[in-house]
Amino acid sequence: MRIVVPAGGIGGARFLRGLQAALGSGADHQENEPTITVIGNTGDDITLFGLRICPDLDTVMYTLGGGINEDQGWGRADETFTVKEELAAYGMRPTWFGLGDRDVATHIVRAQMMAAGYPLSAVTEALCERWRPGVRLLPMTDDRVETHVVVDDDAGGTRAIHFQEWWVRHRAALPARAIVGVGAEDAAPAPGVLDAIAAADVVLLPPSNPVVSVGSILNVPGIRDALTAATVVGVSPIIGGAPVRGMADACLAAIGVETTARAVAEHYGPDLLDGWLVDDADAGTEVAGVEVRSRPLYMSDPEATAALARAALDLALELKGRRG
Repeated sequence: MRIVVPAGGIGGARFLRGLQAALGSGADHQENEPTITVIGNTGDDITLFGLRICPDLDTVMYTLGGGINEDQGWGRADETFTVKEELAAYGMRPTWFGLGDRDVATHIVRAQMMAAGYPLSAVTEALCERWRPGVRLLPMTDDRVETHVVVDDDAGGTRAIHFQEWWVRHRAALPARAIVGVGAEDAAPAPGVLDAIAAADVVLLPPSNPVVSVGSILNVPGIRDALTAATVVGVSPIIGGAPVRGMADACLAAIGVETTARAVAEHYGPDLLDGWLVDDADAGTEVAGVEVRSRPLYMSDPEATAALARAALDLALELKGRRG
């Protein structure tokens, strides 16, 4: 079985781990087991201190490879911050983005390989040789795409800041006037992305941020069109009118979408979605042209996460069977 999962952030990484558990696969997977291809969001990527940082790719890699900080869901386990402290002592900015010492090593390897001319997809493959995440991890594009957020400035106008500054430094507290994927319209899917979608039995959209994670992936020309030909089932990142975690409500408000399970499904659209899982708190949700099912969505422990992933996969296989 071939499964494609466009994913970003903590929710995407944890869903993937649950999917591996539901399938009985993981870092020690065998050739005859189900194949999972992850299309990772790179819109969150940022260059700091000469290093190219890819938070969503690394979160998937660390989570599935056993190196993640489980408490916070991002960054390395058993991390120290000596480099960050030394940079601050030199007066280097910014200070709001904390790079741990172990994490810095990943970014140094990536920066060195990219400086030597390797594309991000090849670099990601090389990094995964160490972590063995049990999935094929592809960036959405090898081209440089960065999500910027338009906010008000002190002079009564507007200015654009990098998504990471808005998200990490300001905790999305600055009202966003627009969210823009700089470079997205000129980007091309990374090698293997469209082929993986075309060969997929099913596609699962995890409860990742629909605007800046899954949304960024869909903004790369060619990816959304390819996905519309597949059987796609999504998991709502909204439960009872609130994000499961993070600040997706601030992102949705910026694009004029209500923070409800129904509104997010309608934002994706019936041309993309075949099925949609909502929480029991949102039972009765109806979306024209989309099969909606309710079940517990909280990924509260490994068992609950695996059960959620299994439910998404089962619905996708059911709908695929109907399509013949």
